[in-house]
Amino acid sequence: MIDKTWRSAAEAVADIPDGASLAVGGFGLSGNPIALIEALLAQGTSDLSIVSNNCGVDDWGLGILLNAKRIRKMTSSYVGENKEFERQFLSGELELELTPQGTLAEKLRAGGSGIAAFYTQTGVGTQVAEGGLPRRYAADGGIAVASRVKDVRSFDVSGAPRDYVLEEAIVTDYALVHALKGDRHGNLVFNKAARNFNPLAAMAGRVCIAQVEELVDPGELEADSIHLPGIYVHRIVEVGSDIEKRIERRTVSVAQAAAREMPEGA
Repeated sequence: MIDKTWRSAAEAVADIPDGASLAVGGFGLSGNPIALIEALLAQGTSDLSIVSNNCGVDDWGLGILLNAKRIRKMTSSYVGENKEFERQFLSGELELELTPQGTLAEKLRAGGSGIAAFYTQTGVGTQVAEGGLPRRYAADGGIAVASRVKDVRSFDVSGAPRDYVLEEAIVTDYALVHALKGDRHGNLVFNKAARNFNPLAAMAGRVCIAQVEELVDPGELEADSIHLPGIYVHRIVEVGSDIEKRIERRTVSVAQAAAREMPEGA
C-alpha cells in the first residue's frame, strides 16, 4: 500500500526551494490551498514562478506571498482583485504572463497529459499571438520584457480554413491544490465550484501536494465520485473542515437587503 499522507502542511512543502515553479489551484478565493500557501510563506521560500488563474487578494490566498515579495513571476488569466499586484507589475517588480483563461486551463491539462503543445483559435489576431504584450516593465515605465510572437498555422477542421495559434504546455516543479476529500492513495474529490483549476494544476506539477478537508482510507471513496486519480498526487495533508474560507465580494439581493434593514416586528 502506498500511503501518501504527511503530518503537516509545513512538512509537505519543506523541500520547495527558492526559484521553484508552482501550479496553484483556485479561482478567485474558491478552492485556494491556503494552509499550504501559509506554510510556504512561513518557511520563507522566495523567487517563485507561479501559475494560477489569479493571485488572490491583498491579504488572502496567493496575495500573502505577493505582499511578502516572494513571487517573481505570475502566469494568470485574471489579475483585477489585487492592488498590490497592480503596483508591483507596473513598477517592474513582478513579471506577468497574461494568458486567456481557457488556454491556461488547457496548457495545464496538456502538461499533465504529456502533450507538448496544441493549436487553438483563441488569441489569433491579437497580441497573444502577435507578441508585444508587456510582461515586465522597466523602472522608467518602458517595457523591459514583452511577449514573443507565436506560431500561427491554418487548419481546415470544419469545412473552412481558419488560423490557429500554437500554445506550449505548462509543467511545473510543484503543484498545490485543495480538495474536499482524499484517501491515503491520493485520490481526490472536489466540492462543486471549488473544483475549478485544482485538478488541472495537480496534473501539471511534477510533485503534487494536496490539502484535504477530510482524509479517508482507501476504498471509502466511491470509484465514480473520484475527480482526480491518485496517480497525479504525491503528498496529501488533512487540514480539517473548519479551515477558513473567504469570498472576494459578498453580495445579497435587493429583497434580502431590505429584509435586513426592516425593524423587528414590522
